[in-house]
Amino acid sequence: MAALSRGLISYLRNLSVNPQRTLATPITNQFLRSFSSDVLVNEGESYSSNRIIEAKSRVMTPNSKRTGVIAVKCGMTALWDKWGARVPITVLWLDENIVSQVKTPEKEGITALQIGCGHKKEKHLTKPEVGHFRAQGVPLKRKLREFPVTEDALLPIGTQIGVRHFVPGQYVDVTGITKGKGFQGAMKRWGFKGGPASHGASLSHRSPGSTGQRDAPGKVFKGKKMPGRMGGKQRTVKNVWVYKIDPARNLMWVRGQVPGNEGNFVFIKDAWYKKPDVSSLPFPTYFSTEDEDVTCLEPIVADLGDTDPFMAAD
Repeated sequence: MAALSRGLISYLRNLSVNPQRTLATPITNQFLRSFSSDVLVNEGESYSSNRIIEAKSRVMTPNSKRTGVIAVKCGMTALWDKWGARVPITVLWLDENIVSQVKTPEKEGITALQIGCGHKKEKHLTKPEVGHFRAQGVPLKRKLREFPVTEDALLPIGTQIGVRHFVPGQYVDVTGITKGKGFQGAMKRWGFKGGPASHGASLSHRSPGSTGQRDAPGKVFKGKKMPGRMGGKQRTVKNVWVYKIDPARNLMWVRGQVPGNEGNFVFIKDAWYKKPDVSSLPFPTYFSTEDEDVTCLEPIVADLGDTDPFMAAD
């Protein structure tokens, strides 16, 4: 009612500005359809809610944006490359990612894909969550995440996304919740040096030091680095290099650290800064053939080339 009242007030104001328009003049389609959730009118163009999205390969453009995936952090390990260097590697597991919902401009006003990961019993879900999965016709999932995509990267509901969605050698961005370390002091939380260990220091070895000024301004500014809760925040690690993928087990090895504890969910998508070559990526995702036996596939390792990708550039 509040939205309808505001719409009527706006309509009456337009009448006062434009006297030639009378109350007998029919209200425009855009005004009527603004209160309907079935049809969205945008700049005079009408869209239908009945859209058919096909699961087929398409040509990726530089402006195309693929969906991301949800993975489980399995832990860290170490590998030795062909030059004998020890490389820290994080193992990630893509636990049966499927498309659980498709959001289009006709209905939701955006273009995005909701991805579901893992499995969960019905008794461990709320009734709205169970109703959502049943309405979409997908299995009950443990974790959901929405990824904005472009129009040409939409996938139908139920499409499975495996580890072959990524190509070894490309860069990805990994988002997760960092390890919570509780309430910590300024030295551990912010890396402060601390006070001297001797020469008159008394019970102030790990103190943060002075935090304010004198009478002007006579306060401590907001954002001052002081003791407090450390960790437990969402962080994104940029430009993580994909070292190897295992399609048979849906495992992916990436170089470096990934935020979060072992067993936590992380969200992976194509790197924003070090964009991969569009000609090498499966778009909108990798579609396996009917006669392909995934359990017999061998792991795919990135081409290391003549230079050592694990060593810092000189």
